[in-house]
Amino acid sequence: MSDSLLRIEDLHVAAGETPILNGIDLTLEIGQVQAIMGPNGSGKSTLANVLMGHRDYTVTSGRILYQGEDLAGMPTDERARKGMFLAFQNPEAVPGVSVVQFLRQALSNRTGIDLSILELRLKVMEAMRSLGMAPDFADRFLNEGFSGGERKRNEVLQMAVLEPKLAIMDETDSGLDIDALRTVAEGIERLTGPDRGFLVITHYQRLLDYLTADVIHILWDGRLVETGGPELASRLEAEGYEAFRARV
Repeated sequence: MSDSLLRIEDLHVAAGETPILNGIDLTLEIGQVQAIMGPNGSGKSTLANVLMGHRDYTVTSGRILYQGEDLAGMPTDERARKGMFLAFQNPEAVPGVSVVQFLRQALSNRTGIDLSILELRLKVMEAMRSLGMAPDFADRFLNEGFSGGERKRNEVLQMAVLEPKLAIMDETDSGLDIDALRTVAEGIERLTGPDRGFLVITHYQRLLDYLTADVIHILWDGRLVETGGPELASRLEAEGYEAFRARV
């Protein structure tokens, strides 16, 4: 029996009439951390959004299988209930809704379990301590007035509370200074384990200095042009993306 958590088969995607992804094949096993790296405009964020069922993109051919189930036509909220999670590159602010209120509703939708405010607050506080977040953070309005580092730590906090089966991280390192980057990466590392998988999308190698990836892919012009182990990130840092242009 396969341990595949996510299987992408010859995936082609377009936005309107414009093709963006041109034949993606990828298999992520339960317990793995895989990273997708690529220059701006290569299709990284498109792939993340397509996995979560974003309506602006059309799968023109190919399949996405999650735990063996074809995701074709499945709405975003159902994917989330099945244990898929997307950490956004630029999380939106939600004025009037506190972090703990948001997490209570999200956890209820995800699991069908309604924790009391006290039960949830204890769970949230434990996760916040591990991320170096101040106790009053839970009562602030979601992402309103948050720094870039606070927004990204909040995404990791959501993962710690919701415990997704598959976490897709879309350039979580974007806009972070070195201290915030280390905190966020270490928070993600603590959440890895044998019962879930991570697909980490990043532009730079620096996130992978703190987060160990089992497999690294290079995405260029909508195609995965190279796949390897952790050494591929070091090679990319030394040679740059232009070294992979010939493989497109």
